[in-house]
Amino acid sequence: MTAIEFNYQLTNLSDSLERFAFSLTTNREDAKDLLQETFVKAISYRDKYADDTNLKAWTFTIMKNTFINNYRRMVKANTTFDHTDDLFYLNLRRESSVEGPDSVFSAKEIESHIEKLDDEFKVPFKMHLQGYKYKEIADNLGLKIGTVKSRIFFTRKKLMESLGIDYE
Repeated sequence: MTAIEFNYQLTNLSDSLERFAFSLTTNREDAKDLLQETFVKAISYRDKYADDTNLKAWTFTIMKNTFINNYRRMVKANTTFDHTDDLFYLNLRRESSVEGPDSVFSAKEIESHIEKLDDEFKVPFKMHLQGYKYKEIADNLGLKIGTVKSRIFFTRKKLMESLGIDYE
């Protein structure tokens, strides 16, 4: 296949590629950028394309892989390395349209709701908030780890109900 034939067939795929790009990005501008990047890669790697194979599948694969690589690069750029003993990787959100409980309620108000809980729920929950691991809480309180996990889960649920937060 000559370069002119390749380019002609590639441009004929632009509408379906653009729809696919939009389905991946859900943003018109990002879709156009992805489409352009796909065209550049397809033209750059034309020599890798085997004649008499499916050009549409080949370009869709280029687009999908480009999208995945860009997404991974973006996540990695937004990952902070925590130098504590546990070595956590924290993914930072760029923006959030959902308000967190700390922006709606004051810390004192949340603390007062926690203090109203029974000790069997309050103590494991407060230990968890202080950074204790489930295993450490279980060992300190003489409970099974499953019991600790369920108490912390139910405490979160009770707190959200008492604060009037819709959690479902």
